[in-house]
Amino acid sequence: MKEMLFMLADLWMIFAGFCFGWKFIRHYKNYLLGLEWMIVATSGSNFLLWALLGGDQNSFLYTIAYFFDAFSRSVGITLILVMGLMRVTHRYRPSVAVDVGVFALAAVAGLYLQQFRADKLHLGPATFYVVVNVLTTIFLAYFIRRLWRIGAKKQAVCTGLVTLAGSAIAITYDFFPIPGDDAHRTLFYTAALATWGFQMFVVFFAYRALHEHNVTTGAEPASDEHSVVRSVR
Repeated sequence: MKEMLFMLADLWMIFAGFCFGWKFIRHYKNYLLGLEWMIVATSGSNFLLWALLGGDQNSFLYTIAYFFDAFSRSVGITLILVMGLMRVTHRYRPSVAVDVGVFALAAVAGLYLQQFRADKLHLGPATFYVVVNVLTTIFLAYFIRRLWRIGAKKQAVCTGLVTLAGSAIAITYDFFPIPGDDAHRTLFYTAALATWGFQMFVVFFAYRALHEHNVTTGAEPASDEHSVVRSVR
């Protein structure tokens, strides 16, 4: 039953990442969020394949899993997330060079940090992950406030809930193992994968609500209105 729940949580995250990542690119040309969502989904696909092949910690897939994990925890679902959301909060449109640069930074961070495996506590990297999560949460609190002020209260509440859940996962990840969990931390990863999937799902609809409001009030150019219509379909 634990393994089945793990598989379902991973499949959910994979679906959310690829589906809503593609929607970010297709409807809003937001490559920061779109590509990061797809990278998370690719990470989940690799993790699923590793589990199906027996979960060997000496497997190359295990090393890839740690790379993707470090990629998103350090820069992906932190700096890239914030920069992507600034499209609707501050009308920030980074250049192609900036897009490439921030993903390159995430790759370098992933390559460096993946060496610190979860077999024991590495205080420096673990603290770094929590700090960047806290900083991201501060921005998300601002993002939630913007949603509430435009009347998108359902999206604001849902974003608040998944943000709290994501922060709980980030803190628990290295510092507070779940009592009774197995060596592969199946219970923790089931909760983490499900949470990350819901985060990507909820953030997409929150982004859409703020984008539509911006178009309505003229904060977004009229040329983007066709994207709003298509995203509803």
